[in-house]
Amino acid sequence: MSISPKFLSGSQIRQTFLDFYAQRGHKILPSASLVPEDPTVLLTIAGMLQFKPIFLGQRTAESPRATTSQKCIRTNDIENVGRTARHHTFFEMLGNFSFGDYFKKQAIAWAWELSTEVFGLPASNLVVSVFREDDEAFAIWRDEIGIPGDRIQRMGEEDNFWQSGPTGPCGPCSEIYYDFHPERGDNIDLEDDTRFIEFYNLVFMQYNKDAEGNLTPLQNQNIDTGMGLERMAQILQKVPNNYETDLIFPIVQSAAEIAGIDYHNSDEKVKVSLKVIGDHIRAVVHMIADEIRASNVGRGYILRRLIRRVVRHGRLIGIQGEFTVRVAESAIALSEAAYPNVRSREGQIKAELAREEAQFLKTLERGEKLLEEIVDRTKQQANPQISGQDAFTLYDTYGFPLELTQEIAEEQGITVDLDGFERAMKEQQTRAKDARQTIDLTVQGSLDKLAETIQGTEFVGYAQLSSLAEVEVILVDGKSVEEAAAGTEVQVVLNQTPFYAESGGQIGDKGYLKSGDNGDGLLVRVDDVKKESDFFVHFGLVERGTLKVGDSITAKIDNSGRRRIQANHTATHLLQSALRKIVDDSISQAGSLVSSERLRFDFNSPRAVTAEELQKIEDLVNSWIAEAHAAVVAEMPIAQAREKGATAMFGEKYGDVVRVIDFPGVSMELCGGTHVSNTAEIGLFKIVSEAGVAAGTRRIEAVSGQAVLDYLNVRDKVVRDLGDRFKAKPEELPNRITNLQNELKDTQKHLAAVKSELAIAKSDQLLSAAEAVGEFKIIVAELGDVDAEALKTAAERLQQKLGNAAVVLASIPEPDKVSLVAAFSPEVNKKGLQAGKFIGGIAQICGGKGGGRPNLAQAGGRDASKLQSALESARNLLVEGLGN
Repeated sequence: MSISPKFLSGSQIRQTFLDFYAQRGHKILPSASLVPEDPTVLLTIAGMLQFKPIFLGQRTAESPRATTSQKCIRTNDIENVGRTARHHTFFEMLGNFSFGDYFKKQAIAWAWELSTEVFGLPASNLVVSVFREDDEAFAIWRDEIGIPGDRIQRMGEEDNFWQSGPTGPCGPCSEIYYDFHPERGDNIDLEDDTRFIEFYNLVFMQYNKDAEGNLTPLQNQNIDTGMGLERMAQILQKVPNNYETDLIFPIVQSAAEIAGIDYHNSDEKVKVSLKVIGDHIRAVVHMIADEIRASNVGRGYILRRLIRRVVRHGRLIGIQGEFTVRVAESAIALSEAAYPNVRSREGQIKAELAREEAQFLKTLERGEKLLEEIVDRTKQQANPQISGQDAFTLYDTYGFPLELTQEIAEEQGITVDLDGFERAMKEQQTRAKDARQTIDLTVQGSLDKLAETIQGTEFVGYAQLSSLAEVEVILVDGKSVEEAAAGTEVQVVLNQTPFYAESGGQIGDKGYLKSGDNGDGLLVRVDDVKKESDFFVHFGLVERGTLKVGDSITAKIDNSGRRRIQANHTATHLLQSALRKIVDDSISQAGSLVSSERLRFDFNSPRAVTAEELQKIEDLVNSWIAEAHAAVVAEMPIAQAREKGATAMFGEKYGDVVRVIDFPGVSMELCGGTHVSNTAEIGLFKIVSEAGVAAGTRRIEAVSGQAVLDYLNVRDKVVRDLGDRFKAKPEELPNRITNLQNELKDTQKHLAAVKSELAIAKSDQLLSAAEAVGEFKIIVAELGDVDAEALKTAAERLQQKLGNAAVVLASIPEPDKVSLVAAFSPEVNKKGLQAGKFIGGIAQICGGKGGGRPNLAQAGGRDASKLQSALESARNLLVEGLGN
């Protein structure tokens, strides 16, 4: 039954698409997280990403056909958001997928049926494109669907050859465009986005691309399609852009109401800002819902930048104070039916937004002051121009758009170094790219190439510490080889392994691969193990013999190291449970590290954990250890595990069946790591430190088992050493040290007084050397190694004695450290000279900075060799400024 092309809501479009393909044998699957399993990309950028291992042949599909509505984020063209009709950071991709089942003919026929008969788009408004070499797709569209040849466009690789990332599955594609103005005739230019919009992309997944760019045919031909939900909504709802659809416009309206403006009556600049807010708020709500936290690296950096862009555009349209939480409520309400986790994590979303916004508003205020200082300083230059680095610092650190800096500069009659800004931007983009936590792409590429000939690694390490295995792959420098001699660093893939691969915060096991019982057989030392897709990659060194593909070897882990890792991993579970009981039951994990030496646990908390609470946590964990709780390990459907109350580990990805580690009455978590069979095996637990690592995120470091004894031995040695030095018993040390600290403070105060008196004595000698400039007196001098505080006292005293005067003093209190002070009388200020701005400019000559009040200011520098030049510049500026 077809639907007439009347208005359809975004929710109706989504459900209609899913139902259409479900009726044609496709299994409806939920959207994957925005945090992808694929380590080659930072965020989920396409609907096919969760199926990449299936397309590569590394995992078997649960169903030969699937359909999804996938939430995605792309930030590669973020500057176009709000400026064009359809660029977004966050969007939903409706997709239908075939895993070796149907191919081009069926995919094209269904796409046409859905578009024309179900959504009711007139055939006369549709144009299609195909890859220039894909004669098969061209023929299907023309001969079987019946589209005239002149409405089928052949396009190149850039437009019609799709790939998910630097490596992986790829293939030619065919796109369907909607023509908003068919009356303009047959002069078709698909680049004209005022007339055409691409809304459905059919990817014919035929190849795998390796790290060198080589294409090899996939074992199975697959279909991967994507229909942009927002774009189809624009077409069916007959609005001029995606932002005015019911998927986004309520968010835009909420921001406009807060600003006290009307979207439709606003100028283009205001509309752009409102669209940016609408788009970015959707993105950050879903990112935080998927447990991404704001930070300065990787995904966290993207989240922080998006939040700051929202705040910045709010300021541009006149919003003062905090507003993001109110706008976020609109985004949550719009999304919760399709994505319930945005409502279930509402508290975390709003807390993160409020924290980041408050922090950034303070930063913006500092940025406005900095811009004022930069403008004042620049105006004193011969050719006044704000440097590219200064403009970029304002943009990147303080959130000022380049255009705003340019506007303010232009008002003051100065320019901005745009080339320098672009250089700084490129350097920052390189740093952001380097911040990505990705695997060795050369290793991944080689594994992708071999995926069709070998099976994934079977992990037997829960029950076995050693196992017989066969060598399936040897990689040297990312290249597949048949053998590797002694002294070679290798990456080895086995058909099965007892080695745990780094995951969920737990490090990989160490150990050996060996053959032969005598001492001259093969020996490979394994230093680390990582999991890439379904393969366990053993990183190590061939210490003896020659390792060959096909070898039968014994894989044996370091048992002692494994026991310590197990103790620390179980201790993190107990620690999280204790935190929730004693501090706040809403605490959630934000990261972890489990090694053989220690454990680190990051968690979300708006405040520090008190010393008293830390002691209670430590005592509670140790009581659970002493009570000898046995572990109950079980596999069960994820829905059943969540129903039982199991806690998910941060960063872990879960299938339909999950592994649950349960210490009844104490802790129950979904976890693939290795654990003790009884809490008594942990031995002892000791918290080493608690500190903040980011806004709203705390970190506890601790040790357990044998490591506690090592920790206490080190501390005992320190205490005994201090006791010997101070000739005191351990219990007497605190008082002894307190007394010494008090004596030191008294000595320092006395020394400071002596230095101040010396500085005053030295400065008094300068009175007779004061230089007259018109009605003013000036002194510019160096006072040796006088410290900053004494220098300030001397400058104030000289200015007061001279009256109508300007005093600039400098010293070198330490090697490579310069101190500067300026003291100006009110009459000097009336001549336009401000001590703060003046001394800041002088300090720059010495590689420093500073500032202060108009009458008194201090600054510092690092380059003492430039001090005389700085003082000469100070004198010249004073003579020039006061002599007029």
